Amino acid sequence: MKRIFLILIGVFLILQFFPIARTNPSVTSEIQVSPEIKEVLKRSCYDCHSNETIWPAYSYIFPASLLIAHHVEEGREELNFSEFGLLSERKQNKKIYEVWEQVDEGEMPPKDYLLMHPSSKLSEKDKEILKVWSDQYNKESE
Repeated sequence: MKRIFLILIGVFLILQFFPIARTNPSVTSEIQVSPEIKEVLKRSCYDCHSNETIWPAYSYIFPASLLIAHHVEEGREELNFSEFGLLSERKQNKKIYEVWEQVDEGEMPPKDYLLMHPSSKLSEKDKEILKVWSDQYNKESE
């Protein structure tokens, strides 16, 4: 039993030497919004949905590194505020609506993310800011 435990510890330690890519590509066409909206997005969304991810210390420890890198990759694929300006106006409007929809349904920010980042929790005021923004943005496209 002790031998198996030591082998598992050894494997765990060896895996720490195989780093996972934690990149922050250049910001190419950042979303243009008011400072008030930008503050909410930066605090609650940018870690997974931009090229400005702040990689916490635990993102360097296997197996958390795999999980976090995968979440960020998925988040950027779905919506990347650092490349938002590259989207057509129609796609931008759709994404803004989806932001509000996810927030309204309590899906964003994810609860598991909030466990480690409680300051990213959206207040009622934050939600209202995003709701008004989403409504305004979608009305502009009509």
